[in-house]
Amino acid sequence: MMKGWDGIQSSVSSSSRSSSTINNRVPSQSVRLGRVQPQAPTFRTIFCNDREANLPVRFKGNSISTTKYNFFTFLPKGLFEQFRRVANLYFLSISILSTTPISPVSPITNVLPLSLVLLVSLIKEAFEDWKRFQNDMSINNKKVDVLQDQRWESMSWKKLQVGDIIKVKQDGFFPADLLFLASTNADGVCYIETANLDGETNLKIRKALEKTWDYLTPEKASEFKGEIQCEQPNNSLYTFTGNLLIQKQTLPLSPNQILLRGCSLRNTEYIVGVVLFTGQETKVMMNSMNVPSKRSTLERKLDKLILALFATLFMMCFIGAIGSAIFVNKKYFYLHLDSSEEGSAQFNPKNRFVVFVLTMFTLITLYSTIIPISLYVSIEMIKFIQSTQFINKDLGMYHNESNTAALARTSNLNEELGQVEYIFSDKTGTLTRNLMEFFKCSIGAEVYGNGVTEIERGLAERNGMKIEENRSPNAVQEKGFNFDDARLMRGAWRNEPNPDACKEFFRCLAICHTVLPEGDEKSPEMIKYQAASPDEAALVIAAKHFGFFFYRRTPTTIYVRESHVEKMGKVQDISYEILNVLEFNSTRKRQSVVCRYPDGRLVLYCKGADTVIYERLSDSNNDIKKITREYLEQFGSSGLRTLCLAYRELHPNVYESWNEKFIQAKSSLQDREKKLDEVAELIENDLILIGSTAIEDKLQEGVPRCIETLQRAGIKIWVLTGDKIETAINIAYACSLINNDMKQFVISSETDAIREVEDRGDQVEIARFIKDEVKRELKKCLEEAQSYFLTVSGPKLALVIDGKCLMYALDPSLRVMLLNLSLNCHAVVCCRVSPLQKAQVTSMVKKGAKKITLSIGDGANDVSMIQAAHVGVGISGMEGMQAVMASDFAIAQFRYLEDLLLVHGRWSYLRICKVVIYFFYKNLTFTLTQFWFTFQTGFSGQRFYDDWFQSLYNVIFTALPVIIVGLFDKVAHSLQQFLISGC
Repeated sequence: MMKGWDGIQSSVSSSSRSSSTINNRVPSQSVRLGRVQPQAPTFRTIFCNDREANLPVRFKGNSISTTKYNFFTFLPKGLFEQFRRVANLYFLSISILSTTPISPVSPITNVLPLSLVLLVSLIKEAFEDWKRFQNDMSINNKKVDVLQDQRWESMSWKKLQVGDIIKVKQDGFFPADLLFLASTNADGVCYIETANLDGETNLKIRKALEKTWDYLTPEKASEFKGEIQCEQPNNSLYTFTGNLLIQKQTLPLSPNQILLRGCSLRNTEYIVGVVLFTGQETKVMMNSMNVPSKRSTLERKLDKLILALFATLFMMCFIGAIGSAIFVNKKYFYLHLDSSEEGSAQFNPKNRFVVFVLTMFTLITLYSTIIPISLYVSIEMIKFIQSTQFINKDLGMYHNESNTAALARTSNLNEELGQVEYIFSDKTGTLTRNLMEFFKCSIGAEVYGNGVTEIERGLAERNGMKIEENRSPNAVQEKGFNFDDARLMRGAWRNEPNPDACKEFFRCLAICHTVLPEGDEKSPEMIKYQAASPDEAALVIAAKHFGFFFYRRTPTTIYVRESHVEKMGKVQDISYEILNVLEFNSTRKRQSVVCRYPDGRLVLYCKGADTVIYERLSDSNNDIKKITREYLEQFGSSGLRTLCLAYRELHPNVYESWNEKFIQAKSSLQDREKKLDEVAELIENDLILIGSTAIEDKLQEGVPRCIETLQRAGIKIWVLTGDKIETAINIAYACSLINNDMKQFVISSETDAIREVEDRGDQVEIARFIKDEVKRELKKCLEEAQSYFLTVSGPKLALVIDGKCLMYALDPSLRVMLLNLSLNCHAVVCCRVSPLQKAQVTSMVKKGAKKITLSIGDGANDVSMIQAAHVGVGISGMEGMQAVMASDFAIAQFRYLEDLLLVHGRWSYLRICKVVIYFFYKNLTFTLTQFWFTFQTGFSGQRFYDDWFQSLYNVIFTALPVIIVGLFDKVAHSLQQFLISGC
């Protein structure tokens, strides 16, 4: 939300120093305005408030079109789409043949049914496209204020051009991708909601460059003349690289200054911005075109079945044509075969080969009904009704708390749900609720928190024990805070052995984040925190209850109300200047903030995963590092999510030297993210460990029962999570994925041998050693697994592997061994895995096992996994709608997967299979009677049925019974229970 505020003031003051560097690197940058400079292919140059200067570049207009057709392309393009289907192309050929003299049926009886099918399909396409066109028109004709001759003129969105300066009012939507210049709020900030973009409803803050804050009124904005060098249009929603050249200064631009089309303005009277990307080049429009197309297995098999029917048709015609060539003889004088009449002369007994060829075409026309002309239309209709009426309106999959129903985003994969054999599931937010609560922590050598987690309670029950939780009567409980330990509450931490460490711990919680507070500053109970993730909100809420109340932030300052620091009962408001924010991402796995205390002290606070924090700690305090590692393992075994907190005091000279490099990296137009990560490495070292936090995320309701039912149905479930191995194993126990009766194979990089090699620091040796260890473990586990198969009553197997080992196991030389081992396991848990590894594991099973796979997740890190599987399911959860937007089906809770697969999926599969068999049966029955009749008519191609009866047999006479079967046929209850039980 508040990412990218780092070093803005320093950036402005130092921009003149970095300007020359940038200009040397990018020759096309110039402060001369009004003329178009040659552009490098990697970026574009935009002249602000100067349409004439931008005219030669011919930027795209802001009008959007989501339609598939226009007035001129509808008929040719629509017909092309229809005739891409083999069956329609076949019936077009039959219709053409029926117009020739060799056809035994009237042309109209073939042309009419084909025309009817095409007409229905084209009307459906036209109706859907007309709806899209109306929606486009309403959007393109929306009004926005554009700067024209020192005043705001109302103009439709479609007339906007790149470089225009516009004003967007409160609750209005941004008409294009904008560079944020000025706001009515203090310090040039504004608040936006990105629900239309990624589904997240929490507000995010954007900050204009200090140099542009004054351009708010139309008179002042008309004076703004600047040149923007930025990246070319792309579909990355969360990145932006560019520079603003103004008044001979080069100011780096980040995503914090960009307002994307589709977002809306909140809590701000109005903002002024410059149009960067328009129309189809906006990020939201470029993302809308990247939906992967999936075809069901049954649909692919259907194409093969159609080809098999073609082969059957050819054999029937071939037999009939041979019979005709043999049967034709002059002794049948009454047929006038040797007469000069048109038609009969062509079947001249003297040229039997011509008779053979002509009879082939005659019989192809006669037997054309063997291919069901209405098959595709009927199946599409059935699938559409199954999705919209059965899945979307199933009250059994409706979540009352969030008012969320199931949603079938495509109707192509209904029957695929009934064939799923492997499920790949995320953990956080999918199996768990993603409602994070601060539960325990360690500060220095002490551990705090008296609560008992669900995992600990379940573990005790498995061991035959019962845990009673003695909760303090004065314990504070708030959403996000479930901590009970009187030693830290109400200022009692001042009496602990190391109060200074406690103070740094609480300040790190209160300062190192990107949270936005909303509400009355005077009342901590009224403040609500808008956070990018529930974890961050839980940590800030914890800081509030420990006496470090974060209540306000500006782009450059964080305000914290600190209690009991100097003496008990004393409260003081302290402002911390935020100099730099080193953002969290899946590669860094940490977040850092450089802040200046009121007394001038410079401190870097850092929080992140234990693996990355431990690599960057100073060599001192080894005792605390060892003790904290033990606490982390203890927290992990209790099913808690852990983070490490650390800090570093910075000397002003060291900071200034580093900040110059940071500004240069921020100003780079190429590989900016990579350079920023490299610069961050320079200062995120020699850290002092403060302690660790442990956050509980409870299981969703009904998860254990759902997993147990799916396993009884023969479905294997894999959990792919970024959590540490102890946490993942205990969650797997809690949700009944793993039990004590299973034989567990654990392949982990957290062994003494691997740690010893890692301590030497030789990366080549580390890679070679871990690969050899993984190979040895895989071979050993596979041999042991195969030995169990030889026994009559061998135990079920479970595999647990962490991300570092998985990286080597996915190597082509070891992948087959990993696949063989994992396919023989009843359950698989992959820990510490990246989003890319999730997709790689899914693809490995999808391609290697040749089984139907399903991926389910709730966050942006699950998108690649969802798209890699045959079927993708998104959870409408706390992490936005990225997973839902990339999915084929969306549900609110994991437990609804049971109904989706075992009820809707199985019924859809059985119904569609019956529909296909029904179609083939009735068409073969109909055509074979004609075939046997041909034997009685001397293979002459005489028709047995009336032309109209034959042509309308599929389209009208037998259409409704097939659709009824496809919609309402059910398996007998006892049989269904038999199938679900896996017997």
